Amino acid sequence: MLCNSNATSYNENGLFCIHTFNHKLRDNFGGGNQPYSDKIFKTQKRVIRIITNSRMRDSCRELFKKLEILPLHSQYIFSIPIFVIKNQHLFYTNILIHSTDTRFKTNLHPPTANLTKFQKAVFYSTIKIFNNLPHEIKDLANDILPFRNAL
Repeated sequence: MLCNSNATSYNENGLFCIHTFNHKLRDNFGGGNQPYSDKIFKTQKRVIRIITNSRMRDSCRELFKKLEILPLHSQYIFSIPIFVIKNQHLFYTNILIHSTDTRFKTNLHPPTANLTKFQKAVFYSTIKIFNNLPHEIKDLANDILPFRNAL
């Protein structure tokens, strides 16, 4: 089983179980291009169907909303900007690379990459996802709590 049966009182409706399962996924999930990400996503959907007593052919979209749980890929995309904020020393902004004052000066500068494998890797996709955030959210990057709430 995915979670301990005597963990807390939340187990009667299964929410603690799925919450624990989602944290394990977020800790162990290395990115959207991992070969086992589809298996993990299917397992997540199966657990949600079991918790809600839904049929195997029912769509999980409304079940995710009802339980207020992000699907695996959404959890990954949600965690990327937070990773960038916590590890700003790993990334360069465009203003640090060149002195021209442009509207993209707060964007992260992607490294030059010739290989598609590098462009599909986690580091490069992190920069692309962060740069696609609205400017209003990126302006909150100095403080993590308002930034997380804005996401």
